[in-house]
Amino acid sequence: MARRWVAASWGPPERWEFVEFDVPAPRQGEVTIRVHAAGVNPADAKHVAVPRPGAELPVPIGYEVSGVIAAVGPETVIGSGPVQVGDEVIAFRVRGGYATALTVPAEKVFAKPTTMTHPEAANLLLAGTTAAEMLAVARVVEGETILLHGASGAVGVSVLQQAALRGIRVIGTASEARADEVRRFGGVPTRYGRGLAERVREIATAPISAALDAVGTDEAVDVSLELVTDRSRIVTVAAPGRAASDGFLAIAGSMPESARFRDRARSELIVLAEKGDLVVPMARTFPLDQAPLALQVLADGHPGGKIALVPAL
Repeated sequence: MARRWVAASWGPPERWEFVEFDVPAPRQGEVTIRVHAAGVNPADAKHVAVPRPGAELPVPIGYEVSGVIAAVGPETVIGSGPVQVGDEVIAFRVRGGYATALTVPAEKVFAKPTTMTHPEAANLLLAGTTAAEMLAVARVVEGETILLHGASGAVGVSVLQQAALRGIRVIGTASEARADEVRRFGGVPTRYGRGLAERVREIATAPISAALDAVGTDEAVDVSLELVTDRSRIVTVAAPGRAASDGFLAIAGSMPESARFRDRARSELIVLAEKGDLVVPMARTFPLDQAPLALQVLADGHPGGKIALVPAL
């Protein structure tokens, strides 16, 4: 019998339930994955904190996993091609990843980068596709200088790596304790707080072409509006209210256009990871049965890397 975490009622992770369930056998176009690691993301808790249109309780938790193929539906190939039992894979934009096993649409499954551990691979695509979309919708190109708020977080670190590969200069906000992490991935760090706009101007020595906001604070939004003249080149994943009121862009995986982009971006990011050009810094792992504790550590802020849940195998 498999086990998984579900939200049986709307609210924080402390209310979730770790339940037994029968994993359905895969039909044509589906595969069953034995989970070796589940990625932990803020959206996991956010999306079940309050009632959401179209979501019905109980809600299985978790959007990305890494594991091993346990069963393959008839005449089925995965997103990266042919597959067989025992192959290592990752899956993204699935439902119920906080589990020991799950059956998912095969199109959402790809061969795991051989350069990554399961916990790393389980955290590659949600942050990675978000970062890729931010760069794309802000229309950032080689040679430009951009401002990135939250540069040492999971999305920020992926933005730094993808930008460096494209010849884009990034000035990234971070605490002084996390400045070296920004430098490690090719960014120029600056601390947030009073005087941020002036510090960015001094560092940039050129116009700031675009601003990417991964933190959602009023400071991040206000400084972005001050430094970037074209509001269509300011994008946030954390301040949709300000985006609506101030006339710049907000993106989210729940938006159809964002979902389509992120699905298209998966293959390229996996190739970059396979080549070692895109890495996922890890903070720690937790046993699967400690999911609420893992979410608490994430909610406390700045864990120092990604977090994964690891089932007992």
